Amino acid sequence: MSSIKMVIRESLENLSVTNLAKFRAALVDRRVAPRVALSKVEGKDYLDITNVLVSTFTEDGAPAVTAELLKSIKCNDEAKELDDEIAKLKSSAGKIAASAAAATAAGSAGAAGGTAHSEEEHFVDKHKLELIERVCNIKSILDVLQKEKVIQSEIYEEIYHTQPNQEKMRKIYRLALKSGKTAKDIFYECLKKYEPRLVADLERSE
Repeated sequence: MSSIKMVIRESLENLSVTNLAKFRAALVDRRVAPRVALSKVEGKDYLDITNVLVSTFTEDGAPAVTAELLKSIKCNDEAKELDDEIAKLKSSAGKIAASAAAATAAGSAGAAGGTAHSEEEHFVDKHKLELIERVCNIKSILDVLQKEKVIQSEIYEEIYHTQPNQEKMRKIYRLALKSGKTAKDIFYECLKKYEPRLVADLERSE
């Protein structure tokens, strides 16, 4: 399952070398307590910086600080995507807590209490971070998405020529899957065909 730390890590991983250096400098220059010493982040990669953010500002405070710093270095799209992913993560956690509370209440009320149902989160949303990291057969998936008219030729070309694979996948989510459930269903069928072991592994983890 995704965590706040994983979402922050993904956001920083997506930065260019130049922007990561700017982010590191902005973090050290931040004047609001608690402050981060240069020695903690100098020469460090996105993994180490993520650890410093979470240990310094806690999982509750780190996302807001990360978004603030991204905006300060003009990475506004990355900041918005971070905010969106954190909101989805918290919403999912809230639903899990609500479901657990409902199940407890139903058990206390007995069989007459009835059962509450909620719409299940789509596989490709639930496992977004893992899919971005691990999908390899992206060209075959793009071919199907174009054939099924999920994406047009110009979007196909843009994603196809993007490097590395993780960024290709981020663009598939950003440009192809925003249209809704039908696009996600087609993408899921592609995953089952071209990434069967990965899909099986993720389904076992649910």
